[in-house]
Amino acid sequence: MNLSPIVLLHTDDPQPALETVHHTHSDLAIHTCDSYNGLARALQQSRAEVVYSVRFDGTPGYPASELRSAEHVKWIAVGGSGTDHLAPWDAASLTVTNAAGVAADMMAEYVLGCVLSLQLDLRGFHRAQQQRRWVAGSVTPIAGKSALLIGLGQTGTAVARRFKAMDMTVLGVRANPAPMDNVDAVFGQDALRELLPQADVIVVAVPLLANTRHLLASNEFAMMKSTAMLVDISRGGVVHEPSLLHALQSGKLAAAALDVFAIEPLPQAHDFWSMDNVIITPHCSSVYPGWAQRSVEMFADNLHRYRRGQPLARVVDPDRGY
Repeated sequence: MNLSPIVLLHTDDPQPALETVHHTHSDLAIHTCDSYNGLARALQQSRAEVVYSVRFDGTPGYPASELRSAEHVKWIAVGGSGTDHLAPWDAASLTVTNAAGVAADMMAEYVLGCVLSLQLDLRGFHRAQQQRRWVAGSVTPIAGKSALLIGLGQTGTAVARRFKAMDMTVLGVRANPAPMDNVDAVFGQDALRELLPQADVIVVAVPLLANTRHLLASNEFAMMKSTAMLVDISRGGVVHEPSLLHALQSGKLAAAALDVFAIEPLPQAHDFWSMDNVIITPHCSSVYPGWAQRSVEMFADNLHRYRRGQPLARVVDPDRGY
């Protein structure tokens, strides 16, 4: 079997993706679209069966309904790992895959960098440096601290490897608990409230689903150590932001590093911007030189499977979000 589906590449910079896919699938008709607004027209004109799509201009305005309603589209390959911007879809008529793992190591480095920055108070030293003040400072190790990883997919497991290398105790929460390398103990989500009081570092790395929306809210923050820090690399909406803000302002939580927000870009008037104990990054923990190329290569490899009638890799269950 060697199917010849029409392919549409939906990215803000389609030329490199086109060259990569054409290199290994030169016999296919490959179309491109570089905007959200132009996708409906591109779908109508191309009648594509396979669409590779990157969420390159945020979630608001992403043309999910156009993709889901195009009856000729049978497979959507998401260029990143998250698929909540496409949900819900009917798995009986539409297959959705992702590029899970394409940025796992980079996101793990981001997490480690944030934890070290907050733990060592590098931002405080930087402020003193800007003021040319020689302060009586000290630093605190993360060795021996306890980390709670909420989500043990490819990113969570990459974080676990780095935390164990730093001699931390690593606890993990996942939907189907089972022993894992570099994780001292794995629990189900129902154990979350028992684990929160034990954690010095809490990393959120789960997809946004009905059962993970506002997974951390006022009750959960009340259970955390006042010295704990939170790193959120999941999706805006998993953490209840007003509750997080209150915890940070009231001293119930020491610090947070946030890469995702309920509204993106984060509004300029938001209090997070002016807080010394908050690190803000613009949803970029998965963006690194070469990620887009690697994502397209993963798609091109999966396209071989599709054409041969073989099971696709990284098929996403719409109910589980991964």
